[in-house]
This record gives sequence, structure tokens and C-alpha cells, in this order.
Amino acid sequence: MRLLVHDFSGHPFQLELSRELASRGHQVTHSYCPAWVSGKGRIHTEPGDTLVIEPVGPSEPIAKDKFLKRFVVEARLGFQLLAQVRRTRADVAMLSNAQIPTLVVFAFGMMLLRKPWVLWHQDVYAVAVKAFAADKLGRGFRVIAETFTIAERWTSRRAAAVVVIADSFVAVHEEWGTADKTTVIPNWAPLDEIVPVPRKNAWSAEQGLDDTQTLLYSGTLGLKHNPGLLVGVAAAVREAGTPVHLVVVNEGPAEAVLRAEAARLDVPLTLLPFQPYERLSEVLGSGDILVVLLEQGAGAFSVPSKTLSYLCAGRPILGLMPAENLASQLVGDVDGLVLPPNADSLPAAATWVVSVLADDGEQARLGKQSRALAEREFALKGCADRFEEILLRSAS
Repeated sequence: MRLLVHDFSGHPFQLELSRELASRGHQVTHSYCPAWVSGKGRIHTEPGDTLVIEPVGPSEPIAKDKFLKRFVVEARLGFQLLAQVRRTRADVAMLSNAQIPTLVVFAFGMMLLRKPWVLWHQDVYAVAVKAFAADKLGRGFRVIAETFTIAERWTSRRAAAVVVIADSFVAVHEEWGTADKTTVIPNWAPLDEIVPVPRKNAWSAEQGLDDTQTLLYSGTLGLKHNPGLLVGVAAAVREAGTPVHLVVVNEGPAEAVLRAEAARLDVPLTLLPFQPYERLSEVLGSGDILVVLLEQGAGAFSVPSKTLSYLCAGRPILGLMPAENLASQLVGDVDGLVLPPNADSLPAAATWVVSVLADDGEQARLGKQSRALAEREFALKGCADRFEEILLRSAS
């Protein structure tokens, strides 16, 4: 079949799936939006690839806090994706991480074209916006949150099939009347692309991190995160008598918050932009402990993909996030620590970090457990088989 896979963010495992489907003889075009600033996967065609990688939309970074401008850009992207469907003569399309305005335009256009498409539902945006509207975005956004609920439900009903990433999403689709076409396929991370490496490696040497203990965070920091907690953990560890260096790989508004908090609390900070994907193993390997953040409001409806990469990298993991989140369960399964994402958790987090940093054997044990879980859970073939079946059924 001819297939268009669009992942708005350009993340690694969606690209891995597209490559696998192309290797099975399907004509696959994989697209992403270069304007969205986040960690990207292998977004360039490589020797041996049989898929086409084709960016779509603007190349200038999208200002995430300029909501009206974002709305226009994201709606226009829906039209650009429809043009991509027509240009590639796709039998079926699959959208991942697409924003609500994009989904509405795309779903309406595909209905007019009488073309099937699959929603790969990574976040329930309506739930997230409702959670943040009152305390972070203001009361006026409650109307927008309700509009998003209607729009997200409508687009889900227009999709030929829905793939969700956790069981918790199913209840939402039951409420929306779309549970009968919903399949749960948990996210994964590419085992062959993100691998354990020595703590002292070329990247850590370049950053001057070989001779210091590090807490490392790599990934986006948006409404679903409180970046100040990263600095707070490091400060609490240092107050407990263990010198530690905070390393954050991120781009966006959180940078200013991190710099200000680090200066206020006297925490050594290395703040870097997103690194080339081919160096991600070295980046993650440079962290003695890797940290995940997720606000309580995100609850069960957003699974931080960075957690999956952390598991592949084979490092101890500290999670400041809701206990009901699927990622929290994974971190708990490898004896990492999960605590609520608030300042009250900092003393307990610091105690755990200090104990792990003081015990090389415990660090090694936790790292091996992380990688072992990844190798058990992230086998590509089984995931690709299920996606291929859904796409073939949708296209028929």
C-alpha cells in the first residue's frame, strides 16, 4: 500500500516504524514539521532506506506561547498535509502528535477526499488544556478547552481507526463513542539506536562532565512540566552534602526559568540546545541519574517518551510525575524512584539521589534493569505487525 505517516514532532520511534513498514514493501512517505523545536530522530534518508522523508510546514521555529500565531500555522499545516496525501497518492494516512487545528482541517479534507486515515493518539489534548486552563492559562481558556474537547472528539470519530498509547486512554474513547475502533499499542524507543555507553564518553568530555556527578534531563519543557523542580532537586542534593551538576538539554521558554533558578540557588548548570540524534546515547550516558518531569494535571493522558529513551540508555531514573502515569509504572518496575511533581517531594528525591550516587554497584544494577526492561518491551517487530494490520484494514 501507499502510506503517509506524519509525526508532527519528528520523534525517533515513529521514524523507526516507517522504516520498518517500508522494508516490508510498502511505499512509505514519512513527514514531520521542522518548525516544531524538539528532539528529532533520524530525519534524513540514509543508505538502504526505501522510504521517503519529506518535511511539511514552516521551517522557522513555532513560538509555543504565541497561541493565535500557532493556531494559524497549525491550521495551515492541515491543508499542507492534505496536499501531501494527494501528491503521494496515499491509500491511507496516519497522524501522530498532530495539533487540534491540524487535525480538524485534515479530518474534514480527508472526508471530502473519501480517504481513510488513522489517528495515533499520543496525548488527549482536551484533558491537558482543561487541566492547565484555570491555573496556568487563565479562565478565558476554559472556553478554548471545551472547544478542543468537541474538536478532538469529532476528529476521533472521523478516523478509520485509533491507536492509543495506554489503557487509560480507552475510557476517553468510550465516552466519545470511538472505543470500538481503538487499539492500545504502547510507545517504545529504538533499541538499536539508543544504547548504553560508558559514563565517561566523548560527549561528556566535550562538555567537561567527566569528573563531576550529574543529574541530566533531555527533552521538551512545556505546560506539562515545572522546570524549577529540576533545579530544586539538584539544590536539595547539594544541601545534603553531595556535589552534583545539573545538565539540561532543551530549547524554549524554560531556559530563562532554569538560568534564574540555578543562579538563585547556586546550582551549577549546563544548559544546551537539542543535540544531534546520533549523539543521544552519549548524551544520556553522561547522566549519573536521569530525571523525568510531568505535571500532576497531565495525569494518565501523556506518556513522556523521554522515559523510554532513558530506559534504553540503561541509567537510574528519577521521576517527578503522577503515580498513575504509565511512565511512572515503568520507572517503578526498574526500581527507580517516582514522587509527586511538587516541592514537597524534593527532600525524599534528594535522599534517594544521594544514596544512589554513593553506591557504584547500585547505579550499575539500576542501569542494567532499565536496559533489560527496554529489551523485553520494545521489540519493533510485534509493534510493526499490529500497525501494519490496522493500516491494511483501514485502507481496504
